[in-house]
Amino acid sequence: MSELRPQPNWKNPVHLLAFGLGSGAAPKAPGTAGTLAVIPLYLLISGLPSWGYMGIVLLMFVAGIWICERTSQDLGVHDHSGIVWDEWVGFLLALCSAPPGWWWILVAFVLLRFFDIVKPWPINLLDEKVGGGLGIMLDDMLAGVYAFAFLHLAARLLG
Repeated sequence: MSELRPQPNWKNPVHLLAFGLGSGAAPKAPGTAGTLAVIPLYLLISGLPSWGYMGIVLLMFVAGIWICERTSQDLGVHDHSGIVWDEWVGFLLALCSAPPGWWWILVAFVLLRFFDIVKPWPINLLDEKVGGGLGIMLDDMLAGVYAFAFLHLAARLLG
């Protein structure tokens, strides 16, 4: 079925970013593949001060509105399943100030994917009512906020 969906132009840097440097082209579970693909970036920036880390996340969010909008327009599909820039930003938000270690990266990953797939209120409302690049970005950002909150609650209860 995915072969019926429009494919990105891999020579277009905007499409390449929107598709998570190609991770969103995974034939199965592109959102999951895209989320996993941002872990090296997380490892690279996780040692930054909180303000620097969040500055990068904010910059990626703002850029993502345009990146996702432009790619959606080019492909003629709103929120194409291969667009995973939003998962990248949501996962980085979920991992903000996370305790160190692979265990917590795994917990954040599971939480983000859960909230992104299940879309509890108001994520589902944003997903349905807000269009364009902002709509693509917002539901994953809110999923990231939920994952962040549950991750830090778990760390507090288990720590």
